[in-house]
Order: sequence, then C-alpha cells, then structure tokens
Amino acid sequence: MRLDDYDPGDDIQDLGRGGGGFGGGGGGGMGGLLFGLLPMLLGRRMGCGTILLLGVVAFFLLGPGLSMFSGSSTSDPAVDSSGAQAGAAACDTQSERFACQVFSSTNRFWASEINGYREPGLRFFTKENTSGCGAAQSAMGPFYCPADQRIYLDTEFFSELANRFGAAGDAAQAYVVAHEVGHHIQTITGISDQVRRAQQRASQAEGNALQVRMELQADCYAGVWANRARNKDGQTVMEPGDMEEAMRAANAIGDDTLMRSAGQRPVPESFTHGTSEQRMTWLRRGLQTGDPRQCDTFNASL
Repeated sequence: MRLDDYDPGDDIQDLGRGGGGFGGGGGGGMGGLLFGLLPMLLGRRMGCGTILLLGVVAFFLLGPGLSMFSGSSTSDPAVDSSGAQAGAAACDTQSERFACQVFSSTNRFWASEINGYREPGLRFFTKENTSGCGAAQSAMGPFYCPADQRIYLDTEFFSELANRFGAAGDAAQAYVVAHEVGHHIQTITGISDQVRRAQQRASQAEGNALQVRMELQADCYAGVWANRARNKDGQTVMEPGDMEEAMRAANAIGDDTLMRSAGQRPVPESFTHGTSEQRMTWLRRGLQTGDPRQCDTFNASL
C-alpha cells in the first residue's frame, strides 16, 4: 500500500505489558474468553479480531453475554502496572509503524468526510494490559472500546492472521485497522448507541443479527477508506493485489468459516460478525463505491 508516514500528533501510545488482570467491562473484541474477561463474545463488542487463540473455543463453550457498554475499568489505560506513564515507544517496530500509518490515513480521510470529526486513540499493548472497557489481552485480537474511544492492538495479531488464517499482506493488516476505525465512526455518528438500545429490547438471536449488521458496516467503511484515501502525492493508497489480500482476510474471519475450522456446524442464529461471503460482499461494496452512504447495512438485504 502507498501510505505516508503517520502524524505524530495522532493519539497513539504503546502501553507495553501491564497488569490487565481479569476484570471485564464493555468494549470491542473477544477478550479474556475462558478467563471470564468479556461481557460479550464474538460480537456485541466492537472488534474484527475475535478470531484468535481461544476465541473460537470460548464462543462454543460460553456464548454471547452482556452488553458491550456494560461498564468501564477504574484503572487508567495510559499507566502500566508499575504506575509509570506509558507511550514513549509507539510506532517503533515495523508492524506498529504500518498500523500507525493506516491509522493516520483513516483519520485524515474521515476528517474530510465528517464535520467536527473526533479522532480515536490507538493503543498498542503486549500480551495484556487494560482499556477503558476492562482488560485487554492478545486473545481478544484488535478491538475498539467505545467507552474511551480507543483502538487496542497487539500487533502479533498480524502474524496470526497470516500464519494461522492464510491472510498475509499489508492490505489485510490495513483492513483490520480500518475496520476498527469504522466502529469509531459508528460511535461518533450515534449508530452504535441506536443498536445498543435496540439490542436491549431484542432476543439473543435478534441482538446477534443487529451486531452482524454493525460488523458488516464497519467492513464497508474500511473499503470506503481504501477506495478514497490518497497519499501526499495524490496516489490512491491501494496497489495491485491489495484488494485480493483484503478479501482473503475478510473471508478468513467469517463466522461460518471459523465455526467449520473449529469442527462445528455453523449456526446462523449465533453469528455476530457475518458469514465469509457477507464480509467480502460489504468490504467489496466499500472498495468499489467509495461511498459511505452505500454502507447502510441496517436497511439492506444481507
């Protein structure tokens, strides 16, 4: 991908490895899992990283739970377990630097689309730390926390995506980051709050179906960014082969594909992120149209 360097003014920190513990809160992703970290599993938490490690197993053992906005941590995610302020070494590895470049590019794009755009924060962590939504662990994959409006990412996820799920490439990694920024767009535009209220009145299956539409819209928003974003030389950020890389990633993290890979029969009522075909369809729609108005998954036939 043709990306410029990141903006040092972006809200980016490296939290390192902290004392995240096992207390949970509302947030994005599938954290804690078998340890009881998450209020929501595979879904009513905003993350496309719910495909890692214990994630699939925990889904079948525990099932979805509480609301993604059920609470927040009392600890400060900018402070590590020793009480020291973190954030001095962000973007200092190849993987982090690329994520920072994507993050800055998405912020520039969405600031041009949304009046009064408020940027999210980006927090790197290693193995475990804390977020405004409770504990953050690598098993959660990347996730967005609406309580503090920050994206949390252990970049080891990128290696897992390539080696375990066959979705290598910089465009696959960019899709992950841009998807999480898509959840931020839903938060600041009020979509996520509307869905949360609807989920409180819905059955489990109905709530899951609403979450699927949330995730597919974030996929579409990621595609819109990739279509429209330009670097400082005026070139599109996409290069030949990038669309195929992103599509492989979307295919790899569909609910049906993950369930089959875990030896389970797909159960559509339990889906919370969408099938592989649905995820590819909505990412493709964003990539081909470059129009966020085409990402209205809530009034579309899936």
